[in-house]
Amino acid sequence: LENGILFMAYGQCQNMMCFLRHKTDHEQLNPLENMAAGSFAAVFSSIALCPTELVKCRIQTLNEVQKMNSLNGENIIYKKISPINITRNIIRTEGIRGLFHGLTTTLVRECPGYGCFFGGYELTRTLLMHKNQKKEDIGFIKTWISGGMAGICFWIVMFPIDAVKSRIQVFKPKMNFPKYTLQIIRNEGFMVLYAGLLPTLIRTFVATGTLFITVEQTRRFLNKIF
Repeated sequence: LENGILFMAYGQCQNMMCFLRHKTDHEQLNPLENMAAGSFAAVFSSIALCPTELVKCRIQTLNEVQKMNSLNGENIIYKKISPINITRNIIRTEGIRGLFHGLTTTLVRECPGYGCFFGGYELTRTLLMHKNQKKEDIGFIKTWISGGMAGICFWIVMFPIDAVKSRIQVFKPKMNFPKYTLQIIRNEGFMVLYAGLLPTLIRTFVATGTLFITVEQTRRFLNKIF
C-alpha cells in the first residue's frame, strides 16, 4: 500500500514539476527536480504510513513487556495483542488523532528521505547512461544498481531520524523532536542512532534494486496495454 501510494504520488508530482518547470517529459527533469517531486510525494505516503507504524511499534513494545514479565516470573494474563485490538484501544483512549501520533516526525523523515531516495535513483541512472541514451533504456543491471543506490541514499540520511521517531512513538516523551534527539545523543552517544545500519544497507540495496526493476517493468507493460 505504501509503495503504491508513494510511486503513484511521485508520478503525479513529476507531472506537476514538469508543469512548473515548463518541461514536456519526465526525462527532462534533472535529479534535483526529481528529488523535489519525491519529497512532496512522501507527504501522501506518510499519511498512510503513520497509523500502521504506530500500531506496529505498540505491538512490539507490548510483546517485549510480556516477555520481560514472563522472565521475571510474574503471572499476568494479557488480552490477545492484535493490530485490531491495538487500533481500537488507541481510538478509544486517544481518539482518531491518536493514530497520527508521530506524524510530524514521520514527515521529517519521509520527505527528505524520499527526496534522497528518488533523487539518488535518478542521479545514478543519469550517471550510468550512455550519451544520447534514455534513462529507461539503460538496462536491467543498471536499473537494479540505481535502485540499490536509492535505498542507500535513503537510509544513510534517514536512519538516525527513524531511530528517534520510533522511540517517540513508543515512549511519547514530553519534549520536541530536536530536544529528544539531543538527549539521546547526550546519554548514549551519536553512533547509537546508526546502530544496525550496515545490515539495513545490505538488505535495502537488494530490495530497492528489485523494487525499481519491478516498477519499471510494470510501467512498460502497462504503457503497452494502455
